[in-house]
Amino acid sequence: MSQRLIRNARIVTGGESFVGCVAVEGDIIRSVTRGSTSACGAEDWEGDWLLPGLVELHTDNLEKHLMPRPGVLWNAASATLTHDAQCAAAGITTVLDSVVIGDMDQGGARSQTCEPSIQALHDCRERGWLRVEHLLHLRCEVSAPDLVDAFERYADDPLVELVSVMDHTPGQRQWRNLDKYRRYTERNGRLRDADYERLVDERRRDQERFAARHRAAVVAGSHARGIPVASHDDTEVEHVEQARAERIELSEFPTTVAAAQAARAAGLGIIMGGPNLVQGGSHSGNVSAAELARRDLLDIMSSDYVPSSLIHSAFLLRGRMDWSLPKAVNTVARNPAQAVGLADRGEIAPGKRADFIRVKEADGMPVVRGTWCRGERAF
Repeated sequence: MSQRLIRNARIVTGGESFVGCVAVEGDIIRSVTRGSTSACGAEDWEGDWLLPGLVELHTDNLEKHLMPRPGVLWNAASATLTHDAQCAAAGITTVLDSVVIGDMDQGGARSQTCEPSIQALHDCRERGWLRVEHLLHLRCEVSAPDLVDAFERYADDPLVELVSVMDHTPGQRQWRNLDKYRRYTERNGRLRDADYERLVDERRRDQERFAARHRAAVVAGSHARGIPVASHDDTEVEHVEQARAERIELSEFPTTVAAAQAARAAGLGIIMGGPNLVQGGSHSGNVSAAELARRDLLDIMSSDYVPSSLIHSAFLLRGRMDWSLPKAVNTVARNPAQAVGLADRGEIAPGKRADFIRVKEADGMPVVRGTWCRGERAF
């Protein structure tokens, strides 16, 4: 069994940081100690940070590689491997790939990429091609006519670790601002006014017909399978109250301070996006991650659609929000791992899985110099 000893590292545990040594045996962290060592063969990390491997609960990054241009469907295995390499380079050692099921655009991009992406994930895992561990997050569009059939098709996949219920009907939740919704909808081409109005009307009719019963079916199906559930884009206090009544565990990307406060009071974990924090605000015009961090209404960061934003967010929380680095790192490692029941990772501690990263800080910017997953070099 392979053994290694790392010295002169600035180690970040769940509650503190210090200069010390970490011993790894096979795929397990065997010891974490303060101070130095004179043991022969110990690797000198020259004062670089030694952090736990990052745990990502929600990323749409794979979609960009599956469809790199409008109308262009890329080879799913190639897309998966490219996405995997980006995750490893960003210090992410566990990633829940977000796959949207239930397509509001009948025959749209997401319906075309869903099955190929899940199949490619399984194929790449079985062939040992992946650098880091990939699991699944089923993002369920409750207003989509085909949602329940799609959910029943994929919910028993053994890789599913999280389900979220979301409703992107224009005029509420993420898309309260219809001007921003139109700009997002038209990102690949302009719509005539009549066509845009017809689209909005169709989305609202589908919501009336399907949203309530589809959401109930997905939540019940998830609970029956023991899968954690997140409520997406909570905006009103009533949204959080509904989630609490449904025994939902996570509030994913709340769009207002009021919703985040209600989530905290209800005991729901609060997830925000890294790009929101890095860019200084939400592209949809909703509450900023920084505002929630200042109010201590933030538990978990997600890279959303930029893998490198996860490690960047942790250092921004320390630098701009005056959080301790251990508290900030917990939002990208221990907290997300615990939220979905992955208790064997997310911390630099004896007995935990040897998922760790080496980070050098340059002018406040974290630079990932190495990533190890289960004790094996991934980047």
